[in-house]
Amino acid sequence: MSLPYELPSAFDELMNRLTAECILAVPGRDEGLLPTYSLLGELCELCGGIPPLHEPLTMVYRAVEALLDSLSAFEPAIITRLHQLVDWLPVAATYVRTGEPVPLLPPPPSPAVVAAAATSDDAPAAPVRCDDELLHFDLEPNRELLTEFYGEAHEHLQQIEAALLVLDEEPGNRESLAAIFRSYHTIKGNAGFLGLRPMHLLAHEVESLLDLARNGALRLNQTIISEILRSRDALHALNQQVAAALESGRPPDVVVPVSHLLEVFRALAVCDAVKPAPGGEARSPDSTPDSLFISPAAPRDVPPAGAHPEAAAGNSAALAGVSGASSGTATASAATVRVSTEKLDSLMDVVGELVIVQSQLVESARVAGQGVLQRNLTQLGRITKELQHTALSLRMIPIKSTFQKMERLARDLARQCEKRVVFSTSGEETELDRTVVEQIGDPLVHMVRNALDHGVESASERLEAGKPEAGTVHLKAYHQGSNIVIELQDDGRGLDPEKLLRKAIEKGIVAAGAQLSRDEIHALIFAPGFSTAEKVTAVSGRGVGMDVVKRNIEKLRGNVEISSERGRGSVFKIKLPLTMAIIDGLVVRVGADRFVLPSTSVQLALRPTREQVSNLHGQGEVLELRGRLLPIHRLHRQLGIPGDAQQPWDGIVVVVESSGKTSALMVDEMVTKQEVVVKGLGALMRHVRGVSGGAILGDGSIALILDPGTLLNAA
Repeated sequence: MSLPYELPSAFDELMNRLTAECILAVPGRDEGLLPTYSLLGELCELCGGIPPLHEPLTMVYRAVEALLDSLSAFEPAIITRLHQLVDWLPVAATYVRTGEPVPLLPPPPSPAVVAAAATSDDAPAAPVRCDDELLHFDLEPNRELLTEFYGEAHEHLQQIEAALLVLDEEPGNRESLAAIFRSYHTIKGNAGFLGLRPMHLLAHEVESLLDLARNGALRLNQTIISEILRSRDALHALNQQVAAALESGRPPDVVVPVSHLLEVFRALAVCDAVKPAPGGEARSPDSTPDSLFISPAAPRDVPPAGAHPEAAAGNSAALAGVSGASSGTATASAATVRVSTEKLDSLMDVVGELVIVQSQLVESARVAGQGVLQRNLTQLGRITKELQHTALSLRMIPIKSTFQKMERLARDLARQCEKRVVFSTSGEETELDRTVVEQIGDPLVHMVRNALDHGVESASERLEAGKPEAGTVHLKAYHQGSNIVIELQDDGRGLDPEKLLRKAIEKGIVAAGAQLSRDEIHALIFAPGFSTAEKVTAVSGRGVGMDVVKRNIEKLRGNVEISSERGRGSVFKIKLPLTMAIIDGLVVRVGADRFVLPSTSVQLALRPTREQVSNLHGQGEVLELRGRLLPIHRLHRQLGIPGDAQQPWDGIVVVVESSGKTSALMVDEMVTKQEVVVKGLGALMRHVRGVSGGAILGDGSIALILDPGTLLNAA
């Protein structure tokens, strides 16, 4: 009986990881050879004071080291020895902890026995290399597990991207490296359990490389980080296939290519650059030719998250099918929202109070007078409003994930445009309605592209202008009243009003000799087909970016403001409602009907005088307001309904702004301003121009919510 040893807490984890590597080891291939060597080295160091474990571990460690030194692949004898070791280790650890004599590690089998086992028909087949195979899984038996896997993998992939962007700026950040390693390790384990073979093998190769970086055998650089980002994109595409299968009930039928990435990571793991240099310091692979990391023939079919359609135009039909399947279905992330238990508890408490007050109201109405009933009604209204706000808060999610995608996009574009850019964000925890967060991504992509391509100058231009060589782009979000503001600021060249006006006249967007204000000139960049680029590139020049921004923002009932100074940069502000379910509206009456105009589009309402209204040849009826002439649109004519007021001075004129254009809507009466809950109109009225939804007013009547943009375009 010998003294018991207390094994370090990391022993079991290292032993399990070594077992996983041994399972994947294949004779004649070197996948996993370096991670196995690294794990054995850690175990030897960990068990340095425990001779019964240290000596057998050291013997196997030296044998694997000899393979690495000779640049050989796994041999059958070594694999057999490793299997003996991982079978023996748990048993030996139990004896070590109890102080009992440790059984010896079985002797290695003779070469003849190993050769006979390798050629035996009963020998297990070596794992087949993943060569761009379909993602295969049993859908129905594992539906719940796959749903959970998708959600967890989606979060891990977001964390991976965020941590990689940190590592890109701080290659020595150990916390970010550890977070990435844990995420890949989790994805690998879960994918292996569910039989998602391409995901399992890709995550395994990346995890092995990250393990080298954790142990100091490899120093990450921008090239390696770019390859890890590509692996993250491939895993995201595969994960989207899982989501599409869960939604449609059909397994994937499109192959997501990963074999080229496997080859890249295997090359990185075995190249001389990753071997520890004398003295224990890791050499950097910076001097290694790029061909080692990025094969010219390697497919580039996995676009980075947030990639613009133009940049991904050369992608294969395979990934086009994947992205089409994922965008055409409501994926698991779009169908579920994770909420805190505090919010749910608050909701249940408020509902409980509502039930109590409701029962009190019924009882009061039966036995009490008007005063008691009115008091209970007031209490019911207060609790109902609190319940409404609490329920709406369940739909609110942080904008952090969208900002994270913009960081990745800015990194890739800066390299593509060969510019030095410092991209920063703030206010990532600001919460918006889930629908707004999902739909704001595309406009932000165009705005970030515009800022990096048109806004920020090249390094030489900035130095000539007396600016720092690196440009700065800052994206932030914050609350302003009942709105959320997303602001994109750069310190680039700014907007040139003269150049914008000249280009607009050349393209026929503005008539020659037109007198426009500074704000109207700035708004020209939102015109379809407008671009100031001198030549068309993969990033810009086609004039299909900023008009998309304006159109999509207006669909969200928001607007865009621009402030820019030539030579000093620009600030783009997107103002959006906090939620798409409730809007502040101005209730107006036309004849016997009432309508709601979104407050975000209304500038003011007034009863004009006769002198303010006139008819101009070619323009029709106009309103003179503060030196400006605004076209008047009679709402009853636009909607084809009878109205009471026959002249503008007999009714009310509401000044509205849409797409940079200001107009006046004539109505009979301004009723009130109130919050209304937006209701859908159904399939039959979904595409009615000028109408975006419906609302139930306080008296139970129904009012249509007007969309000033499409209403004025129809006029």
